[in-house]
Amino acid sequence: MSKRYEIRLAGLGGQGLVLAGVILAEAASIFENKNAVQSQSYGPESRGGASKSEVIISDEEIDYPKATHIDLLLCLTDAAAEKYLKDCPETALVIADSDLVPSAIPEKYRSVKAPITRLARETVGKEFVTNIVALGLIQELTGIVGLPALEKAVLGRVPKGTEDLNKRALEVGREAAHEYGAHILSARG
Repeated sequence: MSKRYEIRLAGLGGQGLVLAGVILAEAASIFENKNAVQSQSYGPESRGGASKSEVIISDEEIDYPKATHIDLLLCLTDAAAEKYLKDCPETALVIADSDLVPSAIPEKYRSVKAPITRLARETVGKEFVTNIVALGLIQELTGIVGLPALEKAVLGRVPKGTEDLNKRALEVGREAAHEYGAHILSARG
């Protein structure tokens, strides 16, 4: 990677998107020695209000910490898709929770719709790891950070006693990339 890669994670407060952004930035900067910045914005509600986390990863110096040319958009709500799709260039990869984003993603985008929240709830057993399932999906689809770096960053941030649960959530996300995003993986080569 020799360019700036911009990621926007969008949904509702309580879905863990700020934490996911912090983890992704730490995986890149601390464990892979890349430049990374993370920023967030959210509504005044602690849960249920709009939430957005942005991560910029680059091999070069990052001169502006806000996303201006989104390479990847994760939408965990229909409102997030409605609000942020218009900011994405046609080259963006759009990942959406298929259960929570019922509207269609325009065909001009490379997109993956997967039941991220349902996978966290039904396959891992806890809905609160939705953000970690999403990180596994992102990692496998993009390779923006390596799995060992992402796993270290996750394990450094999750509560003690939940390490195995979160490792499983990462794996479920990576498996979902193959099930729901095979067309992206095959194009990536």
